[in-house]
Amino acid sequence: MSRIGKQPVAIPAGVKVNVTGGLIKVEGPKGKLEFGWHPNMKVESDGKAINISRPDDERLNRALHGLTRSLINNMVEGVTKGYEKRLKVEGIGYQAKIDKKAVVLMVGYSNPIVKAPPEGVTVECPDVNTIVIKGADKQKVGQFAAEVRSVRKPEPYKGKGIMYEGEKIRRKEGKSFASGSA
Repeated sequence: MSRIGKQPVAIPAGVKVNVTGGLIKVEGPKGKLEFGWHPNMKVESDGKAINISRPDDERLNRALHGLTRSLINNMVEGVTKGYEKRLKVEGIGYQAKIDKKAVVLMVGYSNPIVKAPPEGVTVECPDVNTIVIKGADKQKVGQFAAEVRSVRKPEPYKGKGIMYEGEKIRRKEGKSFASGSA
């Protein structure tokens, strides 16, 4: 039995869960999310918890069991607490700002790069070197953070670029001009 899949997902106060057909809708203070699970899985809600079960111990069903439970748990957590990713912009002259809900990145290219967040995701810039991405959907928040980071990934020689807060960039030594024989 899947250790993750067999654990019930607790429904906190203030969260409405509606399970119909192959679709689960979760509504809470931070937003609404819905998810259609694989037809092999069986999802039931009793008002206090959500239980996920599988028909047999086939390899695919074992994999889907834990996955389905984790995705539903992330939905419940997202509508109660929400998710947040913080990015740091490092480099001389590199900065970020908000313009009409979109992020404007000035990171060493001739023109600024504008990235508009998907629906349900909000972006803040408390200062020019920090970007805060928030939302109820964990996948959308992570995907948008990855897209912003991919505009200028951190490089190992000078450490310039856009990186996740707390991310360690492995620095490399530049060329060394040793006096050698010619």
